Amino acid sequence: MATGPTGNQWRTLDKDLNRISQVEYATNFVSRPLVGLGVSLAFIVIAALVAVVLFGQQPTSYIVVAAAAFGAYMAINIGANDVANNMGPAVGANALSMGGAIAIAIVFESAGALLAGGDVVSTISKGIIDPQAVADSRIFIWAMMAALISSALWVNLATFVGAPVSTTHSVVGGVMGAGVAAAGFAAVNWPNMGAIAASWVISPLLGGLIAAAFLAFIKARIIYQDDKIAAARRWVPVLIGIMAGAFSAYLAVKGLKRIVKIDIGTALLIGLAAGAFFYAVSAPFIKRQSESLENRNRSLKILFRIPLVISAALLSFAHGANDVANAVGPLAAIVHAESIGEFAGKVSIPTWVMVIGAFGISFGLLLFGPKLIRMVGSQITKLNPMRAYCVALSAAITVIIASWLGLPVSSTHIAVGGVFGVGFFREWHMERRAKKRSKMDPKAKRIAPEERRRRKLVRRSHFMTIIAAWVITVPAAAVLSAGIFKALHAAFV
Repeated sequence: MATGPTGNQWRTLDKDLNRISQVEYATNFVSRPLVGLGVSLAFIVIAALVAVVLFGQQPTSYIVVAAAAFGAYMAINIGANDVANNMGPAVGANALSMGGAIAIAIVFESAGALLAGGDVVSTISKGIIDPQAVADSRIFIWAMMAALISSALWVNLATFVGAPVSTTHSVVGGVMGAGVAAAGFAAVNWPNMGAIAASWVISPLLGGLIAAAFLAFIKARIIYQDDKIAAARRWVPVLIGIMAGAFSAYLAVKGLKRIVKIDIGTALLIGLAAGAFFYAVSAPFIKRQSESLENRNRSLKILFRIPLVISAALLSFAHGANDVANAVGPLAAIVHAESIGEFAGKVSIPTWVMVIGAFGISFGLLLFGPKLIRMVGSQITKLNPMRAYCVALSAAITVIIASWLGLPVSSTHIAVGGVFGVGFFREWHMERRAKKRSKMDPKAKRIAPEERRRRKLVRRSHFMTIIAAWVITVPAAAVLSAGIFKALHAAFV
């Protein structure tokens, strides 16, 4: 006669099944990164196969095939690192979920790259290398290949350690290092390099100051008013108008260059008209939205949420239109040199190269972007919709000012500088209010210096990591590129 398991046997069976479930969970956890690597590798292979189809009949097609693979690798790293700066503040402020931010960024980054991306790019990255120094097409091709590989490796390393760096500056460093290795230090246009180095300091400082100024304005004119809702009805449409105007001017300068070249004066007039239009449209919308809201700070977050989401989408579109072309520039230069057989200072970007850039960014963001999005959005300082909106607004305005001054700036540095500016302003404002309270009430409890240090609103460890990564990006990419160029030159030339 068959008997069922005893009580001890059931307990043993439960333990075994629990161990199996834990093994399955661990296997899924460990294999998750492998899925991202597998998808990335598949995309790189597909990019190389596209190059084989287009250039397979040429005797040196292997160069273009290799460049396409590394271009796809570079695009994935842009998505993993650079795009976080646009979406991080909105996610950190809980205006967007991680999935919603990734979906919006994929659509608008790709649209910016494919619809408004520059159709012409400087092959020597903002004129930092004398064209005559690398006029030989073979030398030029290997220099661009070294720049492409080194910048992609550097951005990959920065993403791994959790530091948002400038893709454009990585490419600049890669081109400079390869140029020096190919033709010596005399080949570098040092005044242009000086302007780029100045932008490392100017752009994040300017972005931080503008973001802090807008946050101070919002606190004074809205948050600290007795009737917060009435103040929001008055000033939120003004802030939306400023945002619309700044982005319209920026996109007029950067995003329409395929159709028509617009000078900065005309762009500012376009921005003024767009700002007035969106102010008129948003005023009744904000009034309706605020009718049922209570007179407290939580209600203000609701009013800023939709404008913040729209600004994040516009930032992604602008980034796709501007930065992607710079990133795929070395690949476009290699394709041109192989197709025509000669060097050119500026080249057109083939559609298939921009497609690789757009899709690579999407895959990189989807697979590896959340790490940097969380870091920028919540681990530097705590953001809410008002603070995050200040960051987005400062990014748009700073780029316009930099374009007017002729400074080559990084959207990464500006956006992260804006986050730092908001955080440091909050620290200063908190200290100021504490001192004011202590003067009004000398008997009030004083906070110990150790506790005050603990209450800092900007994480110093992230601050130092990011600043260090910014400082060494160009020299590190340059040294890496020079070494890669020497290896390629020795192996193939």
